[in-house]
Amino acid sequence: MHEAALRAAAFGGDPSCPPAATASPATPLAALLAAIVLGAQGRYAAAATFLAALRRGPDLLLASLASSTLAAHRRQLGGHAAARALDGEAYALAVGLQTEPDPDGLDAAGARTDALLGLAADNLALGRLAAARRLAARAADENAGWRAEVRGGWVGAEIELAAGRGTEAIAPARRARETAVAREAKRHVVKSGIVLAVALRAADVPDHRTITDTLVGNALDDCEKYELFSLLWPALLVGAELQPGHAEDYRFRLAQVLHAVLRSADPCGRRIAGESPWVPAGGS
Repeated sequence: MHEAALRAAAFGGDPSCPPAATASPATPLAALLAAIVLGAQGRYAAAATFLAALRRGPDLLLASLASSTLAAHRRQLGGHAAARALDGEAYALAVGLQTEPDPDGLDAAGARTDALLGLAADNLALGRLAAARRLAARAADENAGWRAEVRGGWVGAEIELAAGRGTEAIAPARRARETAVAREAKRHVVKSGIVLAVALRAADVPDHRTITDTLVGNALDDCEKYELFSLLWPALLVGAELQPGHAEDYRFRLAQVLHAVLRSADPCGRRIAGESPWVPAGGS
């Protein structure tokens, strides 16, 4: 029963989850799902405990997915170099696997896609734009389902934004959001809204301010409602940039959220965040 609740929280319409489900997952898959949910809440130390055990375990699929999940958590704290090593590990574990399909991409194709898209994001942040494009294209070849399409849209938009092509970033960002909305995957809708808002602003499309204000406002509301603190502080950063009139309030809340997230991170996560130019100072 906890496994179903955890899957719904990780990939469904209600990211909230009974505390008992994340505290004591009964199966290895439930432990992975619990780590995903905990990471979304910014509870990185608790997530890392489950992920470390799965990475050492005998199930290569779960070990790969655990490595990709930990890589995502490191990346969320600005640790792209650390994430790249973990994504490489994840791909090596999954490269020869064959499994039955999973509705949310927790299968061999999904594991390879997670690793490749993670590597694309890592390389992009490290200034390797051409490598990021190649890795994103390889990920698309896996045809790994809805979650891969959403994450591929995020990475595709980020690649175009990094290349200074705001107009070209809109299509992948919009595709990601439409897919997430159709799937009723609330957490993915939230991030997709943030990515699309940034793309619309970068492209300077007509009436973008009204659209982006709505997207960012909805994302902030949902992050607060469901305690998605890993997404809340980036949403506040975007809000401060796109809505200068509210920037002071957003930055005050940002400092509060980052402080809470870093208190809930493992020592490696805190060190990574402290050294990263991507994480605003003042959260510690």
